[in-house]
Amino acid sequence: MRKLIVVSAVSMDGFFEGPGHDVMAVPMENCFGTYNLERLQAADTVLLGANSYTMFSSYWTSVADDNSAFEADREFSKIYNVVDKVVVSDHASPPPADHPWADNTRIISRADAPTEIAKLKEQDGREIVTWGSRTTWNGLLQHGLIDEIHVLLGPAALAGGTPLFEHPVSLRRLGVRTFDNFDTVLVRYAVQQPSRQR
Repeated sequence: MRKLIVVSAVSMDGFFEGPGHDVMAVPMENCFGTYNLERLQAADTVLLGANSYTMFSSYWTSVADDNSAFEADREFSKIYNVVDKVVVSDHASPPPADHPWADNTRIISRADAPTEIAKLKEQDGREIVTWGSRTTWNGLLQHGLIDEIHVLLGPAALAGGTPLFEHPVSLRRLGVRTFDNFDTVLVRYAVQQPSRQR
């Protein structure tokens, strides 16, 4: 069984984004990019919601060739352009034929997502990882399909915004990691499925 892992930066007070849906308000030091690369290197499939798909498909494709970008982000971009991607959306369109993602992106409907993701997890392969895509993975969490949630706790409180979770969830800590010269702390959690909750 393949694991489906959520990776997210989050503020000290638990917000996924700041007021006005400002994702950039969440503190993200360069160690966030370093850890994202580690997770992508351990995966062979990326799961995306509609909004993240739109944003990432226009941003990440060119970072590999940007010499001013952080080195880990450039390597992330190279892998991201070739890794398989599954998009959960009722309205998204496939990438155009000349887009780097054209041959490795599949779009599934929101209604079919739980069944299709469950099938994907049963296949042989490496990890499935998702960034952003909060609505999508929170929905899958309700179906018991998320295995781990890795939060990079940034050194700031936003005092408002969008919380990371939409519903109550029970978690078990797997590990904690700090990064030299950064104030961000990584905490990895396993999701406790309902039948195992105390």
